Amino acid sequence: MILVAGGAGYIGSHTVKELLDQGHQVVVLDNLSTGHQESIDNRAVFVQGDLSNPADLDRLFGMHPIQAVMHFAASSLVGESVTNPLKYYKNNVAATLTLLEKMMEYKVDKFIFSSTAATYGIPETDMIVESTPTNPINPYGRSKLMIEHILKDFQDAYGLRYVVLRYFNAAGAHISGAIGEDHAPETHLIPLVLQHLLGKRETISVFGTDYDTHDGTCIRDYIHITDLAQAHILALQSLQNGTKKSETYNLGNGKGFSVKEVIEMCEKVTGKKASIVHTERRTGDPAMLVASSQKIYAELGWKAQYSLEEMIETAWKWHISHPNGYKKGVLS
Repeated sequence: MILVAGGAGYIGSHTVKELLDQGHQVVVLDNLSTGHQESIDNRAVFVQGDLSNPADLDRLFGMHPIQAVMHFAASSLVGESVTNPLKYYKNNVAATLTLLEKMMEYKVDKFIFSSTAATYGIPETDMIVESTPTNPINPYGRSKLMIEHILKDFQDAYGLRYVVLRYFNAAGAHISGAIGEDHAPETHLIPLVLQHLLGKRETISVFGTDYDTHDGTCIRDYIHITDLAQAHILALQSLQNGTKKSETYNLGNGKGFSVKEVIEMCEKVTGKKASIVHTERRTGDPAMLVASSQKIYAELGWKAQYSLEEMIETAWKWHISHPNGYKKGVLS
C-alpha cells in the first residue's frame, strides 16, 4: 500500500488516481487545509489527519501495510512564505521530520518527495540541470531544500531510499475533467487566464513586456499534471525494483512557454479574447526558467507527453464543468 500525504491536493489527487489505475492500493492522509476531499478517488482509503501529529501517523501506519510514502503535503505560496516563514518551516520541515521519524519507526524505507525548482533560486543559466547550484531566495524554496538535505542524512544513517523530483509549474487537469486545479487564492497563470475567460475575473495582468525573450514576456516551464503523476510513479517503481541509489531529478519540458504564448493558447482553445493589463515587472522575476529532463529520461524513461495546447484543453474542460471549483458557489 502506498501512503500519499497531501493526496487531496492538486498534484496529489492526480497521482492517487494514476496509482489506482495502475493497480496500487492507496491510503491518503490530508488535513484538508488546502485540499479537497471531493478530489480523492473513492477507491482510495482516506484518513483526515495531520503530518505534525504523531498520533495520526501511528494510527495510519498501525492500521495499513504501508510500503512507500509519496509526500505532497507542503505549503507552497512563495509570497506567503516570505510574510509567514514560521508556517513554512513548521509545515514543510518540522512536520516532514515527524513523518520521517514514524517511517523509520515502522520500517518504511521508500520515500518520493515532491520538491520544487525553487530550490535553484535565480540560476545563472537558462537551462537548469540537476547539477545547477541550489540557492533558494525565499523560505518556501529553503524549506524544500532543507528536506532534501535531511533525506541525504537519513539515507546515510538509517538506510532510507528516496527520489526527489524538482519542477516548476504543474498545469492542466485529468483528461476526464473529473478533477483539476482549485486553489484559494489562485496564483497560477493558466487557471487565472481561464477564469478570466469564463468571466470570473475582469482582466489578466502581464508583469513586464521588456524581457530579453523572443516576445518580451517571461518564459516558464509547464508540465501537465498527469505527466507529473507518471514521473512520481516511475520514481516509486525505481525504488520498488530494488535500486539502492537515491536520486534527484528535474521534471521539465525543456523549452518553456512565454506568458504571451500561454495567453494566446488559452484564447485559441476557448475561442475567447482576453482583456490584458500590462504592468511593471515583479521584483526577482528572471526572464527564463526552464528545466532539463535529460537525466530522468535517460534513467527512468520519463518525458513530458502533453503539449501546451493539451494542458490548456484539459484545464478548460475542468473549468467549464466546475466553474466554481469543487465548492458550489465559491470562486477559488
